[in-house]
Amino acid sequence: MAYLRKHIHIMRSDQEEASMSGSKGSMTVEAALTIPIFLFAVLCLVYLLEIQAIRLSVRSAAQGAAKNAAEDIVTIPVLNLFKMNSDMVSLIGADRLERSIIEGGKSGISCLGSWHQKSTGEIHVRVTYKIELPFPGFMNMKARQKVEMTVKAWTGYEKPDMKDGDGQIVYVTDTGIVYHTNYQCSHLQLSIRFLPSSGLSGLRNLGGARYRACEKCVHGSAMAGIYVTNSGNRYHNSLNCSGLKRSIRAVQKSKVQGKRACSRCGG
Repeated sequence: MAYLRKHIHIMRSDQEEASMSGSKGSMTVEAALTIPIFLFAVLCLVYLLEIQAIRLSVRSAAQGAAKNAAEDIVTIPVLNLFKMNSDMVSLIGADRLERSIIEGGKSGISCLGSWHQKSTGEIHVRVTYKIELPFPGFMNMKARQKVEMTVKAWTGYEKPDMKDGDGQIVYVTDTGIVYHTNYQCSHLQLSIRFLPSSGLSGLRNLGGARYRACEKCVHGSAMAGIYVTNSGNRYHNSLNCSGLKRSIRAVQKSKVQGKRACSRCGG
């Protein structure tokens, strides 16, 4: 009997050890499965926060670039998409974009869908880019993003004393000989056109004169394209040339001396 009891005790001890070994093995398998899932969940959370940060940065930069374009378009009535792209990169930061999850870095942001509606003076901004998630083992983890907004062209600030006296405000330029009662008068708005350089031959302005090279921005004969105005007599290589800019001032009509009314808007 003593031998039988000892043998049963040994069998129970072996069963308990086997049960404990099985429990330890089960815990090891669970840990091996749980830890990678937990790390993957943390990684997904990090990238979700990064995606949201990128969206906020791009929208904020688009608003800043649109504000600059609204100010520039008053003097040069052409929406410069290259400058808008450059402004956005500067506002976000080139290094930040190169280290971000935007496909292509700073070159991955495009404003090509933006346009200017001259009839209303509105600038329709459309920015597109792609977000690429660098998960190993997954292909084509990309999402196209789009930012759209509409801004009004800036027309300047009105000083508190502008409505003193006779109360009528007119618009003049530094070199003009007439005053205008309408800020949107076609004589005030430079009609800038972009043409291939091959179209320069035989091109005439509204007065029938030929266009000559601008002394300020045309250097040499290698040109991809040119900028001209309907009433000007020069062609330009750069939109930022001072020859394409016009300074317009709002003054009281009573303070205009030696200028006659514009034949289009002052009659």
